[in-house]
Amino acid sequence: MIRTAILGASGYVGGELLRLIAAHPELRATTLFGDSKAGQALGAVHPHLAAAYPDAVVEKFGEGSLDDVDLVFAALPHGHSQRLAATILDKGIPFVDLGADFRLDDGATYERWYGHAHEAPELLGQFVYGIPELHRDAIRQAKAVAAAGCYATAAILALKPLVEAGVVKANSLIVDAASGVSGAGREAKEATGFSTVDGSFSAYGLLSHRHTAEMEMATGGTVLFTPHLVPMTRGILATCYGEATGTSDPLQILRDAYAAEPFVHVTDQPPATKWVSGSNGVQLTARYDERTGRVVALSAIDNLGKGAAGQMIQCANLMLGLDETAGLTTIGVYP
Repeated sequence: MIRTAILGASGYVGGELLRLIAAHPELRATTLFGDSKAGQALGAVHPHLAAAYPDAVVEKFGEGSLDDVDLVFAALPHGHSQRLAATILDKGIPFVDLGADFRLDDGATYERWYGHAHEAPELLGQFVYGIPELHRDAIRQAKAVAAAGCYATAAILALKPLVEAGVVKANSLIVDAASGVSGAGREAKEATGFSTVDGSFSAYGLLSHRHTAEMEMATGGTVLFTPHLVPMTRGILATCYGEATGTSDPLQILRDAYAAEPFVHVTDQPPATKWVSGSNGVQLTARYDERTGRVVALSAIDNLGKGAAGQMIQCANLMLGLDETAGLTTIGVYP
């Protein structure tokens, strides 16, 4: 049994981690932290998990909280992990962080996109960027992994093989992506309330969304990214464009790049978010448009799955020497 602590257990990602861990053959969620819900039974915070964790209680994080812990997952708002990372790393506990705090290569880039100085820039080099399809060997050797952002995961998996193969110009990348409302977190906000989002479709974060930095870091290109909010609970569909360098078939490039990947399926059909809902799967397709001289690539993921909790577990499996697919599935919940 691998005793697992979750920081941010009361949020949507924390709940998804707990759902997946309940079916994992090796991981056991033994310590659950959530300041705003501290003292409450987990079943009151996440009613859908009550039967799986009948005695679990959400705790407040404090000194000694990580005693008797073999693995730490953090699903905290950005800015929080950098205050706790040194404590976790000093204990030598494998650490998978979903926050944005340690995804980028340097403190200056972080400050540019997040608007404030990084509080622990000296720790940035200790984290591996957590997309297993790109950094599997490094993740296996890592003690600390910064799991990629949800939008970034969808776009990078669609675009990186095409940039690396020279099929598209790296300085011409455009990403239009739509996410379900759960991507905004559990905290009640007017902008993501039912009356605001129902029957509506909106763009936000124009020219400044923070996941742009990850996309550029991973692809080595220049990205114009526009995120959208769509009235559904979970899922991301990313539609990505780039100027073509020739007439190579981008679909075949993707098939070759991901032929051995357990969670990536390259399809002839334009993917839908419903196909991957509740899973760690990725559905990709791509086309070359002779008329415009551009390539279009589409990616569908579950923002709480491959975009968050699923990818965190995939990374942890690699770090701990487990079967990479343990506790995870590519099978979506449909309809």
